[in-house]
Amino acid sequence: MGKSCLILCLFALLFLQVRSDLADEQEHAQHPRLLSSRDFEALDEELNTRFWHDKAQSILADKLAGHKKLNENRAKNVILFLGDGMSVHTIAATRAFMGDSNKQVFFEKFPYLGLSKTYAVNERTPDSANTATAYLTGVKANYGTLGVNAQVQRGDCVTNSSNHVESIGKWAQDAGKWAGIVTTARVTHASPGGVYAHAAERNWEHDGEIVDSGCSPDINTDIARQLVEWPVGQELRVILGGGRSYFRDRSMPDETGVAGLRTDGRDLVHDWQEIKKQQGAEGKYVWSLKGLKETDISKTDYLLGLFDTSHLPYHGDRRRTHYEEAEPSLSDMTEAAIKLLSKNEEGYFLFVESGRIDMAHHATKARKALEDTEEFAAAVELARKMTNDEETLIVVTSDHSHTMSINGYPYRRQNILSLAPNLAEDDLPFTVLSYANGPGFVDTYNSNTGRIDLSHVDTTNEEFAFQATVPLSSETHGAEDVGVFASGPFEHLFTGNYEQSAIPAMMAYAANIGPFAKDKLNE
Repeated sequence: MGKSCLILCLFALLFLQVRSDLADEQEHAQHPRLLSSRDFEALDEELNTRFWHDKAQSILADKLAGHKKLNENRAKNVILFLGDGMSVHTIAATRAFMGDSNKQVFFEKFPYLGLSKTYAVNERTPDSANTATAYLTGVKANYGTLGVNAQVQRGDCVTNSSNHVESIGKWAQDAGKWAGIVTTARVTHASPGGVYAHAAERNWEHDGEIVDSGCSPDINTDIARQLVEWPVGQELRVILGGGRSYFRDRSMPDETGVAGLRTDGRDLVHDWQEIKKQQGAEGKYVWSLKGLKETDISKTDYLLGLFDTSHLPYHGDRRRTHYEEAEPSLSDMTEAAIKLLSKNEEGYFLFVESGRIDMAHHATKARKALEDTEEFAAAVELARKMTNDEETLIVVTSDHSHTMSINGYPYRRQNILSLAPNLAEDDLPFTVLSYANGPGFVDTYNSNTGRIDLSHVDTTNEEFAFQATVPLSSETHGAEDVGVFASGPFEHLFTGNYEQSAIPAMMAYAANIGPFAKDKLNE
């Protein structure tokens, strides 16, 4: 009897030990081993229940006050801010980059928020061309096509003009309003091109690209020419961004001595200036920050600014180099655009894009993406301060997401660009920000030794390519919904989850222009 009891007791102890070991493994799987203590000094007020209740009460009061009277004024002005590739993750990471998770990126303070679905007609994950067509014209299109409906396949050498779709920029012009575009990308790039261009191939930014694709530049008008010669582009009062090389022939050096890319012998900048003279208008062309600052807006009818041969520098690089003196920031350009467009008593439509958020993500250089997002938010704040929310509707959104995520168990105020405080199961650290794919793979894996030890790597350096799981030369877009933030007349329309193509419809209804004007809907 004694032996049986002893055996049973030994089995019981063994069972308890195994169960304990399994529990430890599960705990380790859920919360991998930390590199250091997680001691955290909270703000004093955050330790008190009253603080959180008061904060919730304040938020509740703001929401109740906002619902007492809806802002149903007709929008004299509409400004659409587009953070290219600015996913919800990017906004959250920028919030942390600015100092703490409890901060807000400026446009997060807007009273109304929704989500838009970004897919293309023929692709789940979209690009900047088909999305620009959606959020500017109200029509979803095929991947890689711009300003045309989905009857047009990418690269069609002959596109029937009946398949062209009109943008809210044209609706504004038809209503007597002025329109303009501002971008840190080339002004012929997909996002700004959605305001004025129609192309079966987004890359047809100059005639040489059409020839290289096997199509005829005589049948297909390149996007730079459309901007200068076609009605909507020709009547844009403000055009500010990059892309000088796309407007001049290979034989023509620009103001900095760099030759153009065109093959047709054209100087479209000169042609733009001549068209303005023929119109009897004062057209001002500038190519530097100095030229922009010296422009007398009160005496300028049309403003064309091409500040780089291609895209403008990343905002952080601009501050780290001489570019800060040579080329304007997004805020500089936004301010100039609003000042000029505000001269029209009938109002205006302005499109403002931070194009290089997207490009930084493609390179898995997260710091540059967050720096550009921070500047983007500053430009939105400037625009809101320069305008009246009783008459100016500001909508902030993105065209698509990216594959960057925030992972691990970082401390509350830990640098978002640093290593997670917990180790992976290979006993190596990993970055808080990482990508599902992209060039950051080379900073993640070594073909001989496996994952790279980043313990002594400065992951906060702007050139560091953040860790990526799948090797690609360029990180891909994501297919998730993106945020839509609204402030101003009919801001309350932008709530819920909806098609990206509904965005211009809601903006046009607020401004009473185009096919979605109130009187048109009542017909």
